[in-house]
Amino acid sequence: MVKVGDRVPDLDVLVENSPGNKVNLAKELKGKGLIIGVPAAFSPSCSDSHIPGYINHKELKDAGNVYVVSVNDPFVMKAWGKSLEPGSQTIRYLGDPTAKFTEALELTFDAAAIFGGPRSKRYALTVEDGKVKGVYVEPDNTGVNVSAADKVLG
Repeated sequence: MVKVGDRVPDLDVLVENSPGNKVNLAKELKGKGLIIGVPAAFSPSCSDSHIPGYINHKELKDAGNVYVVSVNDPFVMKAWGKSLEPGSQTIRYLGDPTAKFTEALELTFDAAAIFGGPRSKRYALTVEDGKVKGVYVEPDNTGVNVSAADKVLG
């Protein structure tokens, strides 16, 4: 599993808004940043508390570039981002359709019974200059406690 001191995976597998718009977080994350992993876009905990907790947190502006990653396609992530932040978005919503980024972090779990295949554990990673500075992974994979905004951002 990803740990403090690890580098963000250098992979061109994340997508934003469309399949052709690849995002490589190892190259994107210069300075401070935050990666928030969720099991599923539009799921109740993700939509009702986890991501809104970040959107509404007063310290989010000091976190650097913020990304939400889910094992979903880019169209779902785009629609979810618009539903959570209807105006201008403070967070970028990235799909990990093949789960390769999530697998590189060793943060997948078997969610076949609920979601049809592997999904991301719920987590948050604080990052600086491409290196992981803080790791907040839910021990039960899906709860909202360890990775909640108030625990990560203070």
